[in-house]
Amino acid sequence: MSHDGENEMDFSGVDRAGVIAALASVLPGRCFLHTREDLLPYECDGLSAYRRVPLAVALPETEEQVVAVLKICHAHGVPVVARGAGTGLSGGALPHADGVVLSLARFKKILKVDAYARVAVVQPGVRNLAISEAAAPYGLYYAPDPSSQIACTIGGNVAENSGGVHCLKYGLTVHNLLRVRAVTIEGEILEIGNAALDAPGYDLLALITGSEGMLAVVTEVTVRLTPKPELARVIMASFHDVSRAGEAVAAIIAAGIIPAGLEMMDKAATAAVEPFVMAGYDMEAAAILLCESDGTPEEVEEEIAAMSKVLQGSGASDIRVSNSEAERLRFWAGRKAAFPAVGRISPDYYCMDGTIPRKHLAEMLTAISEMERKYGLRCANVFHAGDGNLHPLIMFDANVPGELERAEGFGGEILELSVKLGGSITGEHGVGLEKINQMCSQYDQPTLLAFHRVKHAFDAQGLLNPGKAVPTLHRCAEYGKMHVHKGELKFPELERF
Repeated sequence: MSHDGENEMDFSGVDRAGVIAALASVLPGRCFLHTREDLLPYECDGLSAYRRVPLAVALPETEEQVVAVLKICHAHGVPVVARGAGTGLSGGALPHADGVVLSLARFKKILKVDAYARVAVVQPGVRNLAISEAAAPYGLYYAPDPSSQIACTIGGNVAENSGGVHCLKYGLTVHNLLRVRAVTIEGEILEIGNAALDAPGYDLLALITGSEGMLAVVTEVTVRLTPKPELARVIMASFHDVSRAGEAVAAIIAAGIIPAGLEMMDKAATAAVEPFVMAGYDMEAAAILLCESDGTPEEVEEEIAAMSKVLQGSGASDIRVSNSEAERLRFWAGRKAAFPAVGRISPDYYCMDGTIPRKHLAEMLTAISEMERKYGLRCANVFHAGDGNLHPLIMFDANVPGELERAEGFGGEILELSVKLGGSITGEHGVGLEKINQMCSQYDQPTLLAFHRVKHAFDAQGLLNPGKAVPTLHRCAEYGKMHVHKGELKFPELERF
């Protein structure tokens, strides 16, 4: 079945000329693009397998301009796709051919860093890493650290509830947010969350986080800052058997240890990374684990010793501990460069993102190995192993007929198995367009209907990022995962979603 969610809602009757004229009346020329040449850079996000050229691109510089753009799109019935840096990997920022891309790239001010309250107030176009750089003079940093943190924006992180290598201990984006300011499709401004630890009413902050731009457009974010640890050290443990590495992950957590980071890379991944980064990885190992401890020197020494003991008992063939901050950063640089490293050795790669219970890591790795033979494609595996978040990198050549389709089939089978093992089809990349079919496996009909009712409450016309994240029941019926009778819906107004 096609991933083309655009076909589910028809916006072909949009008055294109009228929309362009209306937007041009509220945006300066530097903030508005509508010629094909100018629009092409926005035709895809990091998942470049799917491409569409939008009707127009708005690049507002003020919240007032965001409100004006959304009001115009609402009045004209025009779809809107909010976009940050375009580093997303699930097609979440893929444009609509009859819609407007609303780029927040120019919202890049750090409005406040409050060292006493340990918070930063930033605009959504601020890069993830820039927050930590601004907080560094105060001995603070922003904990969630996606591998794309040098480029990805905090607005995109909120939309996808991004993670990173240190989120096992410090949490995902949702655990490090205090407040967002957002604009609805009707142009209403919402203040969601506050500086307190709790607030009365529904937890709309958690609802907005990870909503993939389907409920509102974020214009300001207040994040929690974390004190920098006095010391951090990393263990690199080698294993001759991938299954033993997977079992070691479960053993560390079972021992009551919560490392600052716990990552796994298989031999295919380290073989791609080492020539690129020269991180010092064991090239003979079938898999390596990177296990980080941070805190006071005493805490780190104790935890490193405890993890080393567990790793030895789990069959590690070699254990190395970083002896300097430079070596620690080099170990992590290799892990964070896994995606571009694979891009050097394969014309194309398809990065998946699923989550499974840690106890099934070995089973999943064995299954992926079998899938490699089934689909005739190579796969390098990197994992946020501590929380069971998989990132298989399926290598293919889009110029070879049928290879893209085989890669998609390979990735879909990994996601279906993730669900069967009690996991999820995403850990941090979101659903977007890429995984919308597998949402039919993840959730039953009543749950999908609940999602649609939430969407309808915020966006009754279905204009914000249509065709993404939550499939229609009819799509699931077409995918073969659900049986839908005509007239079955209790809420007829949701039929077109």
